[in-house]
Parts: sequence; structure tokens; C-alpha cells
Amino acid sequence: MVRFCVHVVGIVLFSCLAVMGSADHIKYKDPKQPLNIRIEDLMSRMTLDEKIGQMIQIDQSVATSEAMTKYFIGSVLRSPLVSGDPVSAGKTSVETWVKMVNEVQKAALSTRLGIPMIYGVDAVHGHNNVYGATVFPHNVGLGVTRQVALEHPCVQSLGTSTMVGLVMEWKYALNLISQTLDPELVKKIGAATALEVRATGIPYVFAPCIAVCRDPRWGRCYESYSEDHKIVQAMTEIIPGLQGDIPSGSRKGVPFVAGSTKVAACAKHYVGDGGTTKGIDENNTIANKHSLLNIHMPAYQSSIIEGVSTIMISYSSWNGKKMHANRNLITGFLKKTMRFRGFVISDWQGIDRITSPEHANYSYSVQAGVGAGIDVIMVPYNITEFKDILMFQVKNNIIPMSSIDDAVKRILRVKFSIDLFENPLADLSLVNKLGCQEHRELGREAVRKSLVLLKNGQDVNRPLLPLPKKRSKILVAGSHADNLGYQCGGWTIQWQGQSGNDITTGTTILQGIKNSVVPTTQVIYNENPDAEYVKSNKFSYAIVVVGEHPYAEIYGDSLNLTIPEPGPSTIKNVCSSVKCVVVVISGRPVVIQPYLSAMYALVAAWLPGTEGQGVADVLFGKYGFTGKLAHTWFKTVDQLPMNVGDAHYNPLFPFGFGLATTPAKF
Repeated sequence: MVRFCVHVVGIVLFSCLAVMGSADHIKYKDPKQPLNIRIEDLMSRMTLDEKIGQMIQIDQSVATSEAMTKYFIGSVLRSPLVSGDPVSAGKTSVETWVKMVNEVQKAALSTRLGIPMIYGVDAVHGHNNVYGATVFPHNVGLGVTRQVALEHPCVQSLGTSTMVGLVMEWKYALNLISQTLDPELVKKIGAATALEVRATGIPYVFAPCIAVCRDPRWGRCYESYSEDHKIVQAMTEIIPGLQGDIPSGSRKGVPFVAGSTKVAACAKHYVGDGGTTKGIDENNTIANKHSLLNIHMPAYQSSIIEGVSTIMISYSSWNGKKMHANRNLITGFLKKTMRFRGFVISDWQGIDRITSPEHANYSYSVQAGVGAGIDVIMVPYNITEFKDILMFQVKNNIIPMSSIDDAVKRILRVKFSIDLFENPLADLSLVNKLGCQEHRELGREAVRKSLVLLKNGQDVNRPLLPLPKKRSKILVAGSHADNLGYQCGGWTIQWQGQSGNDITTGTTILQGIKNSVVPTTQVIYNENPDAEYVKSNKFSYAIVVVGEHPYAEIYGDSLNLTIPEPGPSTIKNVCSSVKCVVVVISGRPVVIQPYLSAMYALVAAWLPGTEGQGVADVLFGKYGFTGKLAHTWFKTVDQLPMNVGDAHYNPLFPFGFGLATTPAKF
């Protein structure tokens, strides 16, 4: 009897120890477990309250410790949309950024299940919210960066005041481009951006924008690589730059991030945002399904193949249907047909804008947005309203629980892929990468490759460029010659960008010019000289730098696309009296035809970012011009929309055009 009791006690004790051991071994916390096992284990432990919390993204300004723990918030963003934001607007140190992100993360980790939050930031041309970061050219410039292996004789010779035969060459140029795209540069930019973002403790970026801008009147056209989907597709190579190269044999559509020096990317804005009527931001794209799938969809297919982690939905509509409420395209096509396995995120207050006026019927907006298949909602402020409504709708079978589970599974999949569970807190190991010299040299390379030479000399046999470095006196004029803020454009420190040289660190074009000429050459800067001043000073030549003022999104929509004064006056005053090269700083093609005949040379420099030295490098012949237009340059706005291949195609400079020069031998 005693032996029997001892035996039974032993069995019971062993069973208890086994249960205790099983309880201690929590599968979702074990990195050795397969990904799906970790996701399923964690989801089995989550309440509805915790699941809905994972679907909420809030702004940093309301991400208090109390909010993070009370509502189980799954993600936070830092947006430059907030006016007067002291972090984005100020000269905040990298250490402060890391501390700020970690404080929010510690709050998330203190919850019952300790699910880390994911922190996102707009990094659309470098880590552009942060003082001292390398600001790369906007996408409109990167789209023209390609090495041309073969130059057509006609393309080489064009640079005169006339454009005879130019339109006949666009088909040749198009074939040429398809052979010579070089997306490796944007991949390097993606890798550099990832390092600088990670330096501030952030693992997630809302980039790249892969819109196909079909009308330059759109205020976001500078966020688009090209009017041609083939170029945009090629430039999705920035995704493995940001995230890392996906392992061979990986399943299609599964998000992948290769360690602590990479970030989760976000392809945006799904889908058709670049095709709205008259280029009006957030408006309606009228197109049949064939056009949508063949022009605006291919880059998303490429992004999914590249392993992109997240996809953001567009504010715009397709044939009158708001994209944030389009279940057929989000759940049906994106998730099921294209088999995307990452998470789908709304834009800023995106579901609010399903109704007009926005937020007019928020209960409907929540139902329509979540029901369409959006997994993460950029709320970004009113946490309780969204959470209470969605909780009610799930409990009353208005939104099926399966939709919530699908969303949470996708969110956790991305979080596990970034190793947030193993490494939730950032350190200062990458602090020296922000704005480092290596990245600035990469930015300088991108600038010089993004320049497009549109005219070179009043006579084909007498080109003005490259400019001689040794002259007695040269004039630099124009509002954009010595203005870092104008050079960088929108989405730089502040949402709309700003003017001035104290917004961040970098090199203006004027500084680059001064660095390039010989010491004996006198460089005179006069922002807007009158004609008499130019005539009386006997300048050898002049460089005029003018263009658009910074803008972002709807505030950049323009039906006239004119260069603001005093730009045109400066061109007239200077170019009427001295040989001049005009450098246009803009986010898109602008009206230039009325001034073209007075210019000896014309350069499209787009929005080059902080490394203005790259402009001077090419003007003075250290490197040759290689850029080719990725957007058609129109004659008048009455022609718009006008894209390569249209029956009425009659541009000032066609898609694919760009004069070439060889480096100077001084």
C-alpha cells in the first residue's frame, strides 16, 4: 500500500512539473518556433480588446504610457502634419529620438502579453523628418537616373533653340530607356535611409510611393518616379534596399526584414492615386479595369514579389468608389489574387474621408474601412471613438471576427519579421550613421545623375556646358540658388517644407558653385538683379536658379504650373544681358516655353535635397549629364494630361529626352 501511494504521488508530481514547464514555455516568445506557431499561440491568448488595440495606430502626441497600456495600442507614428511639432521641427538629437521611441515601447511591453508596438515615420526621401539627416532627391528626380549605354546621334545633337525632329525621336528614346534603367542607385538609397531611420530607433517607414503620375498638375507628382509604370516598377528595387534582399525560395507575398539595420517598408498609395482627374489630389481616377491593372497596379505586383511588409491605401477613388472602402480591390485583389501577406494600413484619418464631409458618419466609415480589409487604422487621435465602435460592430456581428483575426495575424507577422519580440528596444549603436559622409556622397551622386540637360547652347556647335571654372567674374542669381529649404521641397522637417538654410544641414547650390570654381574666379550672388546691374558688371556668364516653392499633397495642386515670381523676372533680367544657364528646381515639369529662347542652357534639377554640390559637379563638368526625362515636359497646360504614347502627343521635351555631355578636361 505504501509503495502504491509513493508511486501515485510520483506520477502526480511529475505531471504537475510537466504542466508547470509547459506554462513556462510560451511559444510566441520562443524565436525557435515556426512563425505560424508563434502567431497562433499569441492570438489564442488575446482578448478582443487586445486584438482591436493592435489594429490602432496613433500619433506620438497622444501616445502616453496610459494610452498605450489601457488600449493595448499596436502602433505609433511620428507625423510632420502636426503644426509646431517640437521634435520634427527642432534640432532634436538622435539620442532624444531613441529615448522617445523606447519610452513608448516600454509602455507597450508592460501590458499583459507584452506585445511590442511598431513605430512608423514618413521617410520619403531619406529620413526627412530629422535634423541633420541626409535628404536625397525626391522620386521625380530619381526616376531619371539611368546610365545611357548608347546615344542616338539625333539625341546628342539636340540642344539648339529649336526642337526640330524631337517628337519623332520619342519612340527611339523609349526603347533606349527600357535597356538602360539602373535601379541599383535607389536600392543603395533605401539601404542608407534604413540605417538613418534605425539610428533614431524606428523600424518602419511609410515609403516608397509607387504612384504613376499621369498629370503634373497633381501636388504629389514629385513623389512619383515616372509617368511610365515600367520605370516605377524598376524603382521598387528601393524595397530590398530598405528591407534587405528576400531569401531565395521565399513564399511570394510574405513580408521580410533582414535584421536590425533594415526597416519595414510601405508601398503607397494603393491604387491609382497618380491618375486622378486634372491631377486633383485625393480625387477620382476614371479608368477601366484594364487601364488600372496595366498602368497603376504593376508596381504593387513588383513590391509584393520584393517582400514589401505593408501597403497603404489611397485617399483617392476609382470610378467614384473610395479606395478606403473598396473591398474588391483590397481583400479581393490585393490579399487574395496577389496573395499579399503583410498588413494593409490606412492613410492619415483615411477612413474618416470615406464620407463627405469627412467624419460625417464614423460608424459607417469604420464598418466600410475594416470591412474592406484595412488591417491598421491611422486614427490618429481619437482612440476611444474608433475602438468603441469597432468593438460594438464585432460583438453584434456587423464585422465578422474572422476579419479581426485576419488583420491581427498580418500585423503580428510583420512584427515578428522585424524581430520586435526579440529586440523591441533601440540602442545607440547606429548613431553615427545619421547624415554620415558616406550617405552624403551617395546623395551627391544621386543629385548629379538626376539632372536632365534640356538645352545646351543657342547654336548646336557652340554648347555652353560644361561651364569653365576659370573666369574673372560670374553671376549667380535666383531665389533657389542659396536656399536649402527650397532645394529639398516638401516633406522636409515639416510636412509642407519651408524656406531657409537653417532647417537642416547640407550644401546649397551656391555653395557648390563656390566650391567648384578656381580661387581666382569671383562669384557674385544677387538674388534678383535688374537688367542694368547685369549689363554694367561684365559677367562672363550667369547661373540662374529658380523654381517652385515647397508644397506637399493637396497644397501643391496647380492648374497653371507656372514658376512664381520673381523667377520669370530674374530669367528675363539676367538672360537678356549675359550668357546664362537656367537651373529649374521643381517637383514636376513646369511652364518654361515662354523663356526658353532667351536661355543659353536649361537644366531640370527637380528637388535635389541637401547635397547641392551634385548640381555644381555636373554644371562644371566634373561629371557629364546622363539623366533622361521620366515625365513628359509639356508646352502649355492646355495639353494636359499628355503622356507618352498618346495620339495627341506634342511635347516641348518628350519622355526619354536628355542631352548628354562628357566630363570636362580642365
